[in-house]
Amino acid sequence: MAWLYLIIAAGFEAAWTFSLKLMKFSDLKALRWNSALSMQQGLPAWIPFAGYILFGIGNIYFFSLAIKLVPTAIAYAVWTAVTLVLIKVCEMTLFDQKLSWQEFLFMLMIMTGILGLKFYGTEIK
Repeated sequence: MAWLYLIIAAGFEAAWTFSLKLMKFSDLKALRWNSALSMQQGLPAWIPFAGYILFGIGNIYFFSLAIKLVPTAIAYAVWTAVTLVLIKVCEMTLFDQKLSWQEFLFMLMIMTGILGLKFYGTEIK
C-alpha cells in the first residue's frame, strides 16, 4: 500500500508543480473585493491558487502515509523519480514538448531504479 501512496503523492506533487506554473501572483495581488469573485478576473486567479493549496496538502498527506511504511530515503527517491516522470509526461501531452531519445533513456533508467528499490528495498515492519 505504501507504494500506491507514493504514486498518489507524486501525482499530487506534479499537479502542484503545474498549479505553481499557471499561477500568476500579479493577478492575485490585483484582485480587489469587488472583483475577487468575478468570472473574468477572480476565477482565473483563484483556480491555480486553490490547486496549489489542495494539491500541496494531498501531497503531504499521502507522502506522510508512505514514509511510515517505507524507509524515508527510499520513499523520497521513489517519490522524486515518479514526480519527474509524471511532469515530463504532462509536458509532452499538455504543452506539446518533444521527447528526445536521451530523455527517454534517462527516464527508463529512473524507472529501473524505482523497480529495483521496490523489489529489493527493505520494508519497515
